[in-house]
Amino acid sequence: MQRGRPKSDRLGKIRSLDLSGLELLSEHLDPKLLCRLTQLQELDLSNNQLETLPDNLGLSHLRVLRCANNQLGDVTALCQFPKLEELSLEGNPFLTVNDNLKVSFLLPTLRKVNGKDASSTYSQVENLNRELTSRVTAHWEKFMATLGPEEEAEKAQADFVKSAVRDVRYGPESLSEFTQWRVRMISEELVASSRTQVHEADSPEKPPEAGAAHKPRARLVALKRPDDVPLNLSPSKRACASPSAQVEGGPVAGSDGSQPALKLEPLHFLQCHSKNNSPQDLETQLWACAFEPAWEEGATSQTVATCGGEAVCVIDCQTGIVLHKYKAPGEEFFSVAWTALMVVTQAGHKKRWSVLAAAGLRGLVRLLHVRAGFCCGVIRAHKKAIATLCFSPAHETHLFTASYDKRIILWDIGMPNQDYEFQASQLLTLDTTSIPLRLCPVASCPDARLLAGCEGGCCCWDVRLDQPQKRRVCEVEFVFSEGSEASGRRVDGLAFVNEDVVDKGIVLCGDEEGNVWLYDVSNILKQPPPLPAAPQAPTQILKWPQPWALGQVVTKTMVNTVVANASFTYLTALTDSNIVAIWGRL
Repeated sequence: MQRGRPKSDRLGKIRSLDLSGLELLSEHLDPKLLCRLTQLQELDLSNNQLETLPDNLGLSHLRVLRCANNQLGDVTALCQFPKLEELSLEGNPFLTVNDNLKVSFLLPTLRKVNGKDASSTYSQVENLNRELTSRVTAHWEKFMATLGPEEEAEKAQADFVKSAVRDVRYGPESLSEFTQWRVRMISEELVASSRTQVHEADSPEKPPEAGAAHKPRARLVALKRPDDVPLNLSPSKRACASPSAQVEGGPVAGSDGSQPALKLEPLHFLQCHSKNNSPQDLETQLWACAFEPAWEEGATSQTVATCGGEAVCVIDCQTGIVLHKYKAPGEEFFSVAWTALMVVTQAGHKKRWSVLAAAGLRGLVRLLHVRAGFCCGVIRAHKKAIATLCFSPAHETHLFTASYDKRIILWDIGMPNQDYEFQASQLLTLDTTSIPLRLCPVASCPDARLLAGCEGGCCCWDVRLDQPQKRRVCEVEFVFSEGSEASGRRVDGLAFVNEDVVDKGIVLCGDEEGNVWLYDVSNILKQPPPLPAAPQAPTQILKWPQPWALGQVVTKTMVNTVVANASFTYLTALTDSNIVAIWGRL
């Protein structure tokens, strides 16, 4: 209090207090002292090292709270400020969109969060809360109907809370922390009310909103940014599933031992990379996309990052909601890649970070902390444009960048410091004879060999770090056979038939008509060598669904890249016409 502003020993008279930039830790906030600030309405705690806020500060009249640039990892303590109207939480890298929703739920009088109007988040929370209450209530009725008279009520009710948290699901995967938090609260409220509720023997009352279980799901339109335009599908195309789009005259899926035909339907068509946020933009080219690594082993992700123009977007495939958008004016992004880091805070707590690397025309690599919504590092990697990049599957901090300067560089981005900044170091430089367009660590030895698809073919390098040379030339060059159809052509698509290819046997690509071609190569790989030299027919073709934009049908477009998540529940295709197409598996 002596170091803060204003300096006063009449604590009960202070209405505004600035404690910013004092390197305060959570234990420095003494509730016995702060509760004497009975008239305090504005408190600035920004630019400190707070990981939590004490639960009993007693500041019941507080209306403005600034906690920017700290290390907060939880927001539930904010419920002790029921009159709070303005809140600042920027620069707390461990807070996510889930915490923003918790804040809106806990503080109903809040008008501004991080300088922005809070009403749209309230609308989203109301929709989520309404649907979750309905689903938990339906789950409660079903659960209670299965109980026998001999079962102990206390234990059964505790089992209900566990089962509700486990089984009740709604909304995008990225909001699961918030939805499970609310499901637990709603379940515990139902259990508490059942203990005190008096039931009439002949007409037991249903819990509130029990009938809402059969209402249509609320669409979470509040999450969608105003400039992220969803496109409408032609009515004749929306119901078209993939079996009707198989190759005419091609092999029947499954008849040759290959996998059965996949049933996919178009879900969302988004125009979220528009220049100057213009809904008229059908020209921005979209280049690369990648699914976020799953947070749990054996799980799969439905969050995909896309890049094109001056923007990088992170999209939830289930809802079509653009969760985050990062813009760099003057840049054109060509590539994105994810890695997952385990960061240890100053207090020794472990936090998992999903870091997204994005690069393009300006030769810079930007390291984005997606969930916190800021750029935490820039690597000046090349003097010319970066065509592609990828993280090593063997080392989560090792990043390969491939440039139009005919060089591939291996970087170690390191772990972020206490200010959540990266300091990258250069490990290797690999020279190429032509421009590298795709990178692929060799699946059987990712820490030893790197394969690249280039303008002049495929090349392979030794990338072992225990070798003395820090600058290396191509070790093996793959030459197409003379007279083959592919002779002398560039290689701009490259993958190993393992985890890089969905289900370890399905290859995806797009064409200039907007179609997505699927090849099941699992049966081919079982054949003894030599493998058939003739081109293989596709198993399926997903026809371009012709969405509406600017009052007319987009009849065709070039598909630049196609990516599916590990379980093939979602497929994302990027086009030359600023359209992100998302398909879902039936």
